[in-house]
Amino acid sequence: MEDKSIRRNLYRVLRKTGVQKKDINLNASFDEDLKFDNVDWKIFTYYLEGIFNISVNDQELGNFVNVKDTLHYLGRTA
Repeated sequence: MEDKSIRRNLYRVLRKTGVQKKDINLNASFDEDLKFDNVDWKIFTYYLEGIFNISVNDQELGNFVNVKDTLHYLGRTA
């Protein structure tokens, strides 16, 4: 999958969790900037796995500190 396509789909996943478009940037942290809670993580994981047709375990999910980390992970799995 092309990087631009991955980024677009990742932003689509983030929007599904209720994140405002203006708040999405590569350095946005999930906890500090996007204010993710347990419900947000579950929704995020559900849509991430569905849209990208992948399975993310809890250990891998714990490595997602910011949007850039997730994009890097998706680039390796695509």
